[in-house]
Amino acid sequence: MAATRSIELRTEIPGPRSREILERKARAVADPLVVLLPIVAQEAHGVRLTDVDGNTFIDFTAGVGVLNVGYSHPRVLEAMREQLERFVHTDFTVVAYEPYVELAERLGALAPISGPVKAGFFNSGAEAVENAVKWAKLYTRRPGVIAFEGAFHGRTYLALTLTSKPHPYKTGLGPLVPEVYRSPFPNTYRGPDSLTALAALERLFLTQVSPQQIAAIVLEPQQGEGGFLPAPPEFVRGLRRICDDHGIVLVADEVQTGFARTGRMFAMEHFDVEPDLLVIAKSIAAGLPLSGVLGRAEIMDAPHEAAVGGTYVGNPVAQAAALAVLDVIEDEGLCDRARSIGEVVRSRMEAWQRTYAPVGDARGLGAMLAIEFVQDRDSKAPAPDLATAVVDEAARRGLLLLKAGLEGNCIRVLCPLVISDAELDEALDVWEASLAVVLSA
Repeated sequence: MAATRSIELRTEIPGPRSREILERKARAVADPLVVLLPIVAQEAHGVRLTDVDGNTFIDFTAGVGVLNVGYSHPRVLEAMREQLERFVHTDFTVVAYEPYVELAERLGALAPISGPVKAGFFNSGAEAVENAVKWAKLYTRRPGVIAFEGAFHGRTYLALTLTSKPHPYKTGLGPLVPEVYRSPFPNTYRGPDSLTALAALERLFLTQVSPQQIAAIVLEPQQGEGGFLPAPPEFVRGLRRICDDHGIVLVADEVQTGFARTGRMFAMEHFDVEPDLLVIAKSIAAGLPLSGVLGRAEIMDAPHEAAVGGTYVGNPVAQAAALAVLDVIEDEGLCDRARSIGEVVRSRMEAWQRTYAPVGDARGLGAMLAIEFVQDRDSKAPAPDLATAVVDEAARRGLLLLKAGLEGNCIRVLCPLVISDAELDEALDVWEASLAVVLSA
């Protein structure tokens, strides 16, 4: 008996209704807000998204890693409805509410940080990154921050300064925030290795800024927009040593890696290294705007009264959703599921790498995986056009994929972790067929 297919295509892609709405978008919405995939959503459940033309796709983008528990999970929806009926907003720093406190307690217990942990909640990943740096600066009384080549930390001004890629994010927006320094990030495919990257960081202290002026080093345990590059364990251990030696706060940006994506609740658990502050967002609340900073209590308590805050930070409906997300991750075993998904996807990716010379690398932690396209294996020259062509072909066949990498030559996996085995196989078959069309041409 043939397996039931999840993908159902009723029109060409994009369909007529999607085209019509996107034409209206072009007239009414500011041009910089580009739409990467040529469809318009109507409804979504689990890993399936149906557009306004009735076409159903398997979604491996999941709102850029926001939907680890999938679209419209019934337990999350019920938690949201219950909170909506009670109240939507007070501003926690004016009138407090229990979900904020309960979420802080639960996440503090889960954070890979020993000793007392406290939390503060915000709206977006960028906002949480900025506040993590505030905490580090007010704790250390130092001005400087170090980030890495290839990093992405957001689009608000400090987060934008920490972000590595100049275009499109920084073009025309200087001057940016001062006292931000950048060091190489290790790359097992292209280099540098961990020792070279750590040596470059040590040299930065000799040539650019004294370590006594650095408040924080901000690290993605696996770079997201930079191309799904996992930090080697020896590099993370080296950063911890450097931070300890110089009294620097180690900030782990887990906006994209958190909430079971890498097979652990937080990616820092892979390295057996504790950060001082942990930044969270994206899948924390299944699509509602919520982010947070978790950290050592002595750091979190260091700023003066009202040094952090905001009108909407820690919205109670988003908090209720986040508590339900934690229940789903724990009760449905999504950390284990991420590891299982990762084994299946990695096996397929490595087979593609053996079959097609332009697939230069396959990498990542758990279910957070990517392939990188190159023009040839020797030069490793990036091939972004091939990545774009595969994404476009997959969309025409009913699979939604998203690129990554400084050169835009990687395709990443951010599928909901509630995906079934049948849905996963179907999606990978479509991806494989798309590779065959593009790379055999």
